[in-house]
Amino acid sequence: MTAELLSGTKFPFCPGCGHGPTVKNIAKALTACGYRPLDVVLVSDIGCCGLVDPLFATHTLHGLHGRSPALATGVVMGLNNPGKKVVAIQGDGGATIGLQHLLEAARRNTNMTLIVTNNLIYGMTGGQVSGLSTNEFKDENHIADEAPPFDVCQLAHQAGAAYVARVNTPKSITEKLIEAFATPGFSLVEIASLCQPYGAKKMAQLRAWSREEVVLRQAGPVAALKVRETETLLPESRVLPAMFSAGVPGRIGVMLAGSAGGGVQSAAKLLAKAGILAGLAATMKGEYPITVGTGFSVAEVILSNNEINYTGLENPDVVIVVTNDGLLKARPRMGAQARIYLDSQVDKPTDLTAEVFDFHKVAGKKGAALAAIAHWLAVSGLLPAAALRTAASKHKYGAEFLKIIAAATELAVVQQEPRMR
Repeated sequence: MTAELLSGTKFPFCPGCGHGPTVKNIAKALTACGYRPLDVVLVSDIGCCGLVDPLFATHTLHGLHGRSPALATGVVMGLNNPGKKVVAIQGDGGATIGLQHLLEAARRNTNMTLIVTNNLIYGMTGGQVSGLSTNEFKDENHIADEAPPFDVCQLAHQAGAAYVARVNTPKSITEKLIEAFATPGFSLVEIASLCQPYGAKKMAQLRAWSREEVVLRQAGPVAALKVRETETLLPESRVLPAMFSAGVPGRIGVMLAGSAGGGVQSAAKLLAKAGILAGLAATMKGEYPITVGTGFSVAEVILSNNEINYTGLENPDVVIVVTNDGLLKARPRMGAQARIYLDSQVDKPTDLTAEVFDFHKVAGKKGAALAAIAHWLAVSGLLPAAALRTAASKHKYGAEFLKIIAAATELAVVQQEPRMR
């Protein structure tokens, strides 16, 4: 049963890292409580513990540093379903940065569990001390910081949490998590965690540097959602009217892959808006590394004649790649059914059949993604060029975007037969 809650993805943590055992114990405890994958929403934020998202086969949500308790609170209130379990996870750095979010969730006694993996440092950025770094750890490592640490368990308890526990022994983690998951209202479990590169390397060392274990309970009303009718938050001026017709047969999924700073997300948004202007339902979501501004940038767009109830795109129909960063990310999802477009600067694998065009030559680094979208629409005929132009014209960089679209459309006309390689 535990395996059902884990995706089978290889753990990305350093050898000896405490996050691996924590992930396994979370799955064990949820299974023991009777939860199935679709009963659970896991909310994470930035840091090494924020790498857990793909490890779970549950619903997952990833947010900004320190904000997982706030996001989880929103999920709890939005679901308004006691049969679902919302679990937030963050490190001691995230707990420090988002302390007010943590305390608000505890004060309201929101029906959720927050897991704080405390390795006493900011592990992802080089081992700086956090607000939970103990004096014992700082003294032993000759860190000149005399500010006393927060006691996150006491703070949560005093704020109103129904259940709080600190665990310094791996064999007790599952037991305390089961108690937390079974407690109505807000629960917090702080788990002492090894960090081989910068923190404690052995459990004896970690226990010596950590605060004493504790379990705190109290009764109180669980936060309840009060449903009321309100005015829409979306004024009519922001609703895109259907102005054109589309040639999309049913539903089509598009993956656009490139590098950070290459306009991938902007191009994908314009494609989604063009789809809406053509009378289609559309979704768009982006993905990029935790370290924003570097590496790949990938966006997924779904265009459909019917409502889109699931925005996942496991098997894209069209994959457009404009950089090598994008290729590395998109390659595992290029199925046999996908039509693939590559920029001529991309190092194409020998076993990949793709249509190759000079998108960078047409529009440069920051415009290649949009040029590729415009080119694909021109050769496929799925959306009228006017829909993309209309979407682009409303953007603050509309004039530049319109030039790129015109140049890419001309390329499609001139180059009737794509070069295959």
